[in-house]
Amino acid sequence: MAERNLGTAMSSRGESLLFLTDEQLRRGIEAMFFAYRGFTADPDRILQEYGYGRAHHRAIHFINRTPGTTVNNLLSILGVTKQSLNRVLRTLVEDGLVESRVGTRDKRERHLYLTETGQTLERNLSEAQRARMRAAFREAGPEAVAGFRAVLEQMMDPDMRRHYRDGTESGQ
Repeated sequence: MAERNLGTAMSSRGESLLFLTDEQLRRGIEAMFFAYRGFTADPDRILQEYGYGRAHHRAIHFINRTPGTTVNNLLSILGVTKQSLNRVLRTLVEDGLVESRVGTRDKRERHLYLTETGQTLERNLSEAQRARMRAAFREAGPEAVAGFRAVLEQMMDPDMRRHYRDGTESGQ
């Protein structure tokens, strides 16, 4: 009997989530905006010391995630123009945070790696975000964490979801 009641409660709770009002969706959107603001606040302070912005952070993050990634793969992941990425990469290379190596099979390719200095900055940026996420996840609990991840994955475009799930160079 308790099993059936739990199933009914879960079913009705799930069904009510399928019919969110515009106001509930607006509140969810606002929550995302404010959470993103908090999520980026600590790294933004660190980046400011270097004269860098969030584009630099994203590049550093994904180069660290996949050492040797190509410029074209990074373009695909970040969804920015080649000109914009080149500006960011030029700064990171000139400042000694990223190393660009010519491809061994295709000389036109550039493979990107973080230097020791780049790895140190990436650790500082990531630790600030991990601390915030760790505290939020701990407070929310495991079911909320699983639900949060599921919602985020469903919001991703399919090609980005593949990049996220696979964590591979090609994202296939």
